[in-house]
Amino acid sequence: MRLSDLGGKEIIGLDTGEKMGVISDSDLVIHPESGQIQSIILPGGSFFGLGKKREDIVIPWSSIVKIGPDMVIIQLNQQEIQVSQK
Repeated sequence: MRLSDLGGKEIIGLDTGEKMGVISDSDLVIHPESGQIQSIILPGGSFFGLGKKREDIVIPWSSIVKIGPDMVIIQLNQQEIQVSQK
């Protein structure tokens, strides 16, 4: 699969069914030697620039359950969730 194929896919949490973000709005952490994707960083942001700003969430690539035609389904344990400070 090419990186461009991931572009518009939504990231959905398996446990909650909640839309967590879109790959095209996220950053990817790529291993410099192997070129493999290590994790996805979902930006925190806020709703239309209003309200409290959320922290970034780092999703390990190993948490991906399925990559479908329109979405990426992930399953995260609370221990796996890493929150990145801006």
